[in-house]
Amino acid sequence: MHLHVIDIAIIVLYLATTVVVGYWVSHRASRDMKAYFLGGNTMPWYVLGISNASGMFDVSGTMLLVYWAFVYGVKSVWIPWLWPTFNQIFLMVFLSSWLRRSNAMTGADWIQTRFGKGRGAQLAHIIVVVYAFLGIIGFFTYGFKGIGKFAANFLPWHLSPNQYALILIAITTVYVIKGGMFSVVVTEVLQFCILSIASFAVGIIAMMKIAPGTLTKYVPAGWDNLFFGWHLNLDWSTLLPAANTKIAEDGYGLFGFFVMALLFKGVLISAAGPAPNYDMQRVLSSKNPREASMMSGWVNVVLTFPRYFLITGLTILAVVFFSDQLRGMGNKVDFELVLPYALGRFVPAGLLGFLIAGLLAAYMSNFAATVNAAPPYFVNDIYKRYINPNANPRTYVRLSYLSSFLVVVIGVLIGWFVSSVNSVVIWIVSGLWGGYTASNLLKWYWWRFNGYGYFWGMVTGITASVTIPGILTRIPSLQNYASLHTLNLEVSLGFGLVFVVGMIGCLLGTLLTQPEEDAVLMEFYRRVRPWGFWGPVKAKVMAQYPTFQPNQDFPRDMFNIVVGVVWQVALVALPIYIVIRTNIPAIWYCLAVVGVTSVILKYTWYDHMCKVNAEIAADEARAVVGEGGD
Repeated sequence: MHLHVIDIAIIVLYLATTVVVGYWVSHRASRDMKAYFLGGNTMPWYVLGISNASGMFDVSGTMLLVYWAFVYGVKSVWIPWLWPTFNQIFLMVFLSSWLRRSNAMTGADWIQTRFGKGRGAQLAHIIVVVYAFLGIIGFFTYGFKGIGKFAANFLPWHLSPNQYALILIAITTVYVIKGGMFSVVVTEVLQFCILSIASFAVGIIAMMKIAPGTLTKYVPAGWDNLFFGWHLNLDWSTLLPAANTKIAEDGYGLFGFFVMALLFKGVLISAAGPAPNYDMQRVLSSKNPREASMMSGWVNVVLTFPRYFLITGLTILAVVFFSDQLRGMGNKVDFELVLPYALGRFVPAGLLGFLIAGLLAAYMSNFAATVNAAPPYFVNDIYKRYINPNANPRTYVRLSYLSSFLVVVIGVLIGWFVSSVNSVVIWIVSGLWGGYTASNLLKWYWWRFNGYGYFWGMVTGITASVTIPGILTRIPSLQNYASLHTLNLEVSLGFGLVFVVGMIGCLLGTLLTQPEEDAVLMEFYRRVRPWGFWGPVKAKVMAQYPTFQPNQDFPRDMFNIVVGVVWQVALVALPIYIVIRTNIPAIWYCLAVVGVTSVILKYTWYDHMCKVNAEIAADEARAVVGEGGD
C-alpha cells in the first residue's frame, strides 16, 4: 500500500508521542511494587475501563471481526462468544467485587486468600504462576502474528511481518518496562482516543459512500438479520461462492448448535472468573470493589461503539467495492485482505495515517497490557515469596524491569516461528481455557475444594489442553471432519473433554486430601462473601460474627446476568445497524432494548451493589475496631 508523506509523518509522530508520554509518567511507578503493578490503587474506574477497552481493541481481533462481519453479516455478533465476550457481564455483576475484596496483587497472590499457606496452597500458587506465564505468552504470540501481518500490508518500508512486529514491540517495551501500570494506563487512554476518532470517521465515510439499497444487492437474504434458526441459512452461491465454502470450512452451518455450544462453554469460563492476565490486573488495580464492578461494566460501553463503527464501515465498503476482486480469486480467496483493501482505497490521506496509528495503538495497548501483567507473577509470587521477602522496594521494581524484558524475549522467539494466528486462537479458546476452567470454577463456589484439588485440576487440565487437540485430529472418524471444521471441533468437543479431565483432577485431588483450615475458609468467606455451597463455613462465621450478613444474591445475580447479556448484545448490534441502515426498525429496537435493560440494571444491579458494598465496608470497619479492642 502506498502511504502519503502526511500519513507516514502522523504514524511516526504518534509512535514518538506514545514513548514520550509513557516514559514521562513512569516516575510514579518506581516507588514500590503496589505503584508499579497496581498504580497504587488510585486510578478512577472510568480511566481503568478505557484502558482495559483499549487493550481489547487489538489488530488481530479486528481483522478477524471484519472477516466474520463480511461473511456472516449481523449474525457475526454471536461469534465472539468464542472468547467469550460476555465474561465482562459476569465480572460486572459480581465477580469483580469478589476479586477486589481479596486485596490481592496478582491471581497467584489471591491463592493465599483462598487456600492459606499449607502445602496444597503452595502447589496451587506455583501452578497459577505457570498458567499465567503460558497464557501471557499465548496472547503475546497471538498479537505478534497479527500486528506483523497488518504492518506488512500498510507500512511502506518493505520489511517482513516478523521484522515489523519486532520493531513495534521494541518501541512499546521502552515505556511499558519503565512505567508499569501508570504508563500503560495513561498511554492506553491516549491510544483509545486516537482510535475512537478514526473508527467513527471510517463508519461515517462508509455511510456516505454506500446507500442501504446498494448494500442489499451485494449480500444474501438474511445478512442483516441478527437472529437465526438451527441452520445459518445464508446463501452466497450467486454472489460470492467462496463465502459458502468458508462457512463450510468454519463449520458454522449448524449455527444454532454452534451458538449453544459457545453459550455453554462461555458460562463455565465466565463463572470461573478472569484468567491471570491484564483484565484481572485492571480489577485488582481499582480503588475498591464498587469501582471494580463499575470498571467492568464501563468496558462494554466504551469498547462497543467505536470498534463496531470501524468494523462495520470497513465491512460494507469491502462488500460493495471488493466483491469482484474476491470472486476473481476463486477458492483461494483471502478474506483477511478485506481490511487493508478497504482502508487503502476509501480512507483519505491524513485520516489514513491517523487510523493506522490508531490500529497500531490498539496493538500496542494489547501488548503493553499483556507484558505488564507478567512481572507480578515472577517478582511478587516467586522472588519475594520464596527467595528474598525483605528486599528493598526498588529492588523489586528493578526485577520487574528484568522479568518484563525476559517475557518479551521469550514471546518474540515463540512468535517468530509460529505459522498462523488461527492456530494460536484455537489453542487459547479451547485448550488453555479448558484447562483453567474447572479449578477456577470450584474455587469460588465450593467450600470443600482445597489447594491440592486446585493444583491437580490445573495440572490435568493443562496437560489435557496440550494433548487432546492433537489426539482428536488423529481419530480416523474425525479426521475428515477436523480438516474442515477445526475451530468448531475444538470449541464443542475439545473444550468439553479438557474440562471433564480437569474436573476429575479437581475432585480426586480434593476428596483424597484434608479440607483447608477453618480459619482460612472463614476469613475468605467473611471477606469475599461468595454465594454457593458454603454451608458449613457460613454456620461457623455466623456463630463467631452474629451481625454477619451472608450473600443471598444468587437469584438476583443470575437475573442481572441474563439482562446484562441482552444489554451487551443490543449494544453491539446497535452501531452495526446504524452504519448499514438496511433495517431501520432494528435501530429503534436496539435502542429500546438498551434503554429498558439499562433501567433494569440501574435498580437491580447498580443500586443494590452500592448498598451491599457500603454495608460490607462498614462491617469490615467494625471488625477491625473489634479486633483492636481485643
